[in-house]
Amino acid sequence: MKKPILTLACVAAIAASTIMCTSEKKTDNPFIAGYTTEYLIPPFEEIKYEHYLPAMEAGFDEQNANIEAIIANAEAPTFDNTIHALENSSPILDRVSMVMFALTESNASPELDSISEVFFPAITAQSDNMLMNDSLFQRVKAVYDSREGLATDQRRLVEKYYKNFTRAGALLGAEEKEQLKAINTELQNLYLQYNKNLLSATNSFEIVVTDPARLSGLPQSSIDQAADAAKERGKEGYVFTLHAPSRLPLLQYADDRDLREQMYKGYTSLASDGEYDNKPVINKILQARAKKAALLGFENYGSYMTDNVMAGSIDAAENLLMQIWEPAKVRVKEEVAEMQKVADAEGAKIKIAPWDYYYYAEKVRKQKYDLDESVVREYFALDSVRNGIFTMAEKLYGVNFKPMPDAPKYYDEVDVYNVTDANTGEHVAVFMTDYFPRASKRQGAWMSEFLTARHNADGSWTRPVIYNVGNFSKPTADAPSLLTIDEVETMFHEFGHGLHGMLTKANYAGLAGTNVDRDFVELPSQIHEHWAFEPEMLAIYAHHYKTGEPMPAELIDKLQAAATHNQGFTTAELVGAALLDLEYGKLNPQGDTDVFAFEEQVTKKLGMPAELTYRYRSPYFKHVFGSDGYASGYYTYLWAEVLDCDGFEHFKEKGIFDPETAKSFKENVLEAGASEDPMKLYVRFRGQEPTVDALLRNRGLWKPTAKDVKVSM
Repeated sequence: MKKPILTLACVAAIAASTIMCTSEKKTDNPFIAGYTTEYLIPPFEEIKYEHYLPAMEAGFDEQNANIEAIIANAEAPTFDNTIHALENSSPILDRVSMVMFALTESNASPELDSISEVFFPAITAQSDNMLMNDSLFQRVKAVYDSREGLATDQRRLVEKYYKNFTRAGALLGAEEKEQLKAINTELQNLYLQYNKNLLSATNSFEIVVTDPARLSGLPQSSIDQAADAAKERGKEGYVFTLHAPSRLPLLQYADDRDLREQMYKGYTSLASDGEYDNKPVINKILQARAKKAALLGFENYGSYMTDNVMAGSIDAAENLLMQIWEPAKVRVKEEVAEMQKVADAEGAKIKIAPWDYYYYAEKVRKQKYDLDESVVREYFALDSVRNGIFTMAEKLYGVNFKPMPDAPKYYDEVDVYNVTDANTGEHVAVFMTDYFPRASKRQGAWMSEFLTARHNADGSWTRPVIYNVGNFSKPTADAPSLLTIDEVETMFHEFGHGLHGMLTKANYAGLAGTNVDRDFVELPSQIHEHWAFEPEMLAIYAHHYKTGEPMPAELIDKLQAAATHNQGFTTAELVGAALLDLEYGKLNPQGDTDVFAFEEQVTKKLGMPAELTYRYRSPYFKHVFGSDGYASGYYTYLWAEVLDCDGFEHFKEKGIFDPETAKSFKENVLEAGASEDPMKLYVRFRGQEPTVDALLRNRGLWKPTAKDVKVSM
């Protein structure tokens, strides 16, 4: 997942910049004084809690003064004196915002929580004030109206700013603008509450096991982690939590069915009742979003959110999803039948239930492919996988990663790298990794940045500071971090986002790196997942953590043979969640919605198999209700997968490390950012528009009789 640094409005308001205003006063506040560190890495050891709010206020003052200067300019509006000036309007606000957004997600504390309750609503209000400033908008509109003479990337940036302003209410009357400002502030506060509830609910859940016999079937690494978790919490025995490295192995391997059911129900009822119940928060979010959409002239919030991306409409997104949903349902039925057969043969005397899916899917995998993931994990030590992705980047794109052990970091487990051009040694980017779960970090994995790339007026480059965050299996006393197949895939995924940010050569920050359409942003991340388990790639990085021996050919063959195992389940829970998200986007509620009843209504409409549920249920669907970043946009993972599967087939045809193919992808996707229309960029790389066929083939859902339908994009 690419973690949005700011809301859409804020991106326009405080685009990345390293320009220092001469009016800045000397201060010990590093956000205000500016960074003097190598490559402008935030000086985390110097940053104190008392710096955030004063820096925010200083950033507001700086931005407001620069906006007034833009408005007061007697010259006719031009790209340089309006759009480019606006991009550079607040380096202070940019610095403090990027650090604040990063640390509240990955290293939260009670102090940061208190600051965030002031910080984020204020940021929203500042953004609203700027984007609803009529005098400023008139200058933006003047440049927009005369944009045809501009260079392609400049025209794209002008169009992006104009749309940001109009989508933020620039065309509304004064009274309506005030209503919209109030709604935006309300939404920001609701997102804060939703996320706080989710983190608290996640951290408060635990399953304590005192009888070792109940751990039958679990890998020793999972047992060791559970023992360590018990010690950390001052408990006897073993503790299992909802964090993926604890939850998923239990569901996949524990022979104790009651234990699996307890974990499954604990997860699927997360933040659903009691002190941390998110259902009332969701209702308020849905109602506020409906009001916002209506004010801005949209039929519903889903129409508003799909208006400015590749899909263009809810219907287009649903059309794609249904082409995948129906084959996935068929495959789920086949998978359940296979699992039921195994359960019956064992004399289990059960009917496969949702908490049995992972467990019996693993048994089927062992039976069909003789593949034991606990054995595979021994070849996936985290450091080996990380070295593998670095080697992949060098072979494809000509960049090296050199450790920076003395670089500033926000947590002691963070690793920092200097990314350089392999041929010239020139600095390309800074890359940080933060891979292990902790109570101060939310669940999931994401990429973001502390500094966005840009081409400066003097011809120099400001190069980016990018980071990846994960929640992977921790080392134990007896073994290093050994990753699951899913965790390896996730590392490659987030690194793909990182490459998008690191390698960008877009001239303007607003177009650089991952500042692209939401349904295009997952292409670089998802296409790099394909390299993870290619035999040529496995030979590079998959070595046994004890012996250093490469993964044997027979194990690689088994891994390849099982590549599409359980893809009915994986696809259906993902597509189901995406369709649920779009159904929420169609709502215009006047009162409260029974959240679970609504989920059940969508479940019946889709004919969802009883053995599974949505990947994320509403109270912990952070993509959709923790911000507006992926609201009515969770489908984008599948939309981009159409591109990435089609694109990787092109690599396979030429060779997965083919220099010319890699060069084309680097130039047309990774470096280009949003400098041109995304489909034009893709076609320039691929030579054709994609169809859904490659996705179905990749997931093992392809049927020879399936209709070859071209996806409308």
